[in-house]
Amino acid sequence: MKIKTIILVVVLLLVAGSIYYLESLKASPAGPVTEIAEEVSEISEIVETEGAEDTIKESEKEEKEMPTQPMIKDGIYPLAPELKGIVGYINTEEGTKISDFRGQVVLIDFWTYTCINCIRTLPHLTAWDQKYKDDGLVIIGVHTPEFEFEKDIDNVKSAMEKYGIEYRVVQDNNYETWRNFKNRFWPRKYLIDSEGYIRFDHIGEGAYDQTEKIIQELLGEIGTEVEEIGLTDMLDKTPTVITTPELYAGYKFALPRGQNVGNLGGLKSKKTADYVLPEEIEEDIIYLEGTWQSNEDNLEAKSSASVILNFVAHSVNIVADSIKDPVEIDVFVDGKYVSKDQAGSDVQFDGERAFVIIDQPQLYNIVEGDYGGYTLKLVTTEGFTFHAFTFG
Repeated sequence: MKIKTIILVVVLLLVAGSIYYLESLKASPAGPVTEIAEEVSEISEIVETEGAEDTIKESEKEEKEMPTQPMIKDGIYPLAPELKGIVGYINTEEGTKISDFRGQVVLIDFWTYTCINCIRTLPHLTAWDQKYKDDGLVIIGVHTPEFEFEKDIDNVKSAMEKYGIEYRVVQDNNYETWRNFKNRFWPRKYLIDSEGYIRFDHIGEGAYDQTEKIIQELLGEIGTEVEEIGLTDMLDKTPTVITTPELYAGYKFALPRGQNVGNLGGLKSKKTADYVLPEEIEEDIIYLEGTWQSNEDNLEAKSSASVILNFVAHSVNIVADSIKDPVEIDVFVDGKYVSKDQAGSDVQFDGERAFVIIDQPQLYNIVEGDYGGYTLKLVTTEGFTFHAFTFG
């Protein structure tokens, strides 16, 4: 009895020590913390259960007898990591795992719904889903958000409806699955065979024919007869010319990338400031006019204000939102309202006036015309926020 009491005291001390250690390492949920928790759990079981030693020995015996899956197949293909830390499940059951689909072919797609590169891949993914889902292809979109509003499951669902996504999507809001795959890119696709091994890995847009051929090959391995010809006939919209790079507005994203605004003094992080245009406007740099609040992941207009940008592209998109009520932004190109020939799909017209209604957090297409260098000016009012510009 005394021995059990001593062991119980030791357990309580370990638990208290573990809690203190966990609190000090909240940003690092793996490693030594996990090991301590496992040790506490094991000792607790010994105290609480008579004959625990025999149970542990029997468990160890069973584990040794269980076949383990090699981490590498054919000396080349790694065993796929598992979904981890998922906070939301759409079009699938809670607790869905990649290993649930052994015997089928799984395509994992890391994406986020305002990423233009991701958006341009979605028609190919939805086409593959419709074409091969009855043949054994399972697509799981791992939605790993870039901006705070992309963590909202209702926003993700709205985007899925907009882009016709009917396959499974899971929310990786805390980047746990992202880190489990050692991923660093949007979009990124992994093709996993019927035994759970990664057989193909592609970063970014493009390679659609190659990806579909491998889908067909992997389906063939499980005995599914698919046509090796007749790949999905869809335009590849991957940019093939140099364009202005993606430009961020929030100081947390912009400053580490060397993307400060071009106004004198740059961004005033966490502050509201009045910005005046300089005489010279350089290419590929955001300029502000009027009063703006500099936030972590966006710039917020505090009065009538403007954004000016010299860009090179044929297509311009803006990730934007409004604080409360919908706001309108007037769109000018080279000093005039953007023409109907050059207007993006979200631009509306009232006579000569060209404008976009910003009423939800998403990507808006504001310019879609001939490739070239132009000056864009957006004129807006208080309550308008924007996170980034992307180009095509």
